[in-house]
Amino acid sequence: MFKRFIPDMYQKNIFKINYEKLKKNGIKCLLVDLDNTISPAKEILLCEKTKRLFNKIKKDFKIVLFSNNFPKRISKFGKYYDVDIACVSLKPFSYKYKYILKKYKLKKSEVAAIGDQLLTDIQGGNKMGITTILVNPMSNIDETETWFNRQIEKQIFSYFKKNDILIKGRYYD
Repeated sequence: MFKRFIPDMYQKNIFKINYEKLKKNGIKCLLVDLDNTISPAKEILLCEKTKRLFNKIKKDFKIVLFSNNFPKRISKFGKYYDVDIACVSLKPFSYKYKYILKKYKLKKSEVAAIGDQLLTDIQGGNKMGITTILVNPMSNIDETETWFNRQIEKQIFSYFKKNDILIKGRYYD
């Protein structure tokens, strides 16, 4: 039952991800969550370090900001980072994932999802059969809907810790 919440990789943040390994594994597209993955939720934090990272890895990957949030919020980030956006993605449902695969003519094996939530980012990617990468949330402040998910997530992390499956702070790729 909990297998759907186990990421393929777990890193502290987007800067610690082994992008070279992803490239070697045939990944061509990164679906990057926005809120608490590259910017604190409810804030518009445009980070020069993130921009430099995206500019560096764009030569190897198509980057799509893949968020459940709305166009008004996401478009500012898309413009600043010069990346595509996918709004109202309704993660963990599969519709928007399928749309991205079709739009960019990608195979599931060529896509990785990066995000900070087990219930949306990781479960959605795992349901689709794409590579999933969990990162720690940037902030303890969440949208109202996310707060509820975090309560469920605490129970899942507790189960994982008890069974030595996934422990916060024990990173792997």
